[in-house]
Amino acid sequence: MSYAPPHIPGIVLISGATGDFGTAFARRFAALGSRLILTGRNTEKLKALADSLDVPTHTLAFDVRDRKAMEAAVASIPADFAAIDLLINNAGLALGMEPAQKANLDDWEIMVDTNDKALAIMTGLILPGMVERGGGHIINLSSTAGSYPYPGGHVYCASKAFVTQFSLSLRADLLGTGVRVTSVEPGMVETSFSLVRFKGDAEKAAKVYAGTTPLTAEDVAESVTWAATLPPHFNVNRVEIMPTVQAPAGLAVHRFKKN
Repeated sequence: MSYAPPHIPGIVLISGATGDFGTAFARRFAALGSRLILTGRNTEKLKALADSLDVPTHTLAFDVRDRKAMEAAVASIPADFAAIDLLINNAGLALGMEPAQKANLDDWEIMVDTNDKALAIMTGLILPGMVERGGGHIINLSSTAGSYPYPGGHVYCASKAFVTQFSLSLRADLLGTGVRVTSVEPGMVETSFSLVRFKGDAEKAAKVYAGTTPLTAEDVAESVTWAATLPPHFNVNRVEIMPTVQAPAGLAVHRFKKN
């Protein structure tokens, strides 16, 4: 006997849709029959993804760091796609792993703008409609890095801590509105994430996953789909997932030799 989810979102907006996570999410919700709004920077990649999905799909090409472009794109959503049931704030990235005192400040700015400011603005644009309709769901892609920071993570880890706390704060604000909020916090996942972090250095990126069995984008999509398809009275506040080969690290200790 096949399992039928108790709740299927009618219209799903996915930011960063052409990345590994975004594409996996799009395929999952398309399989459920949801109509999709896909956002990203690359028009051709968005079109190719939309063409591969057997559901009505609307695409919006803009850079999430450009607030005016985001506002214009959201304002342009046609009426038959406007009643968004599920917003998946997925766009995000990490850049560099140098210690903080050697970090590139441009990288810091890009991470904050993308991971935090853009996520908050997108939420602010979509949320009023959900509240007005008396229901909806916002799923924010955070990371275990927000709870368990590591050397070289500094601003990336902090940016994901913001996402988790923003999600929990939204829960408090939205109590009684019927709008759900979930923070999904994956650990090690083998995607293009590390290739982006190391700015195209494939050798460095490969070492991150060497000798391990990490999660996949499809694993994360499984968690997102599970949270999104639960009955509307059921809110999952946080989902923290890791591969079996990973665990929260112990506290770092610097040891020195006595003279």
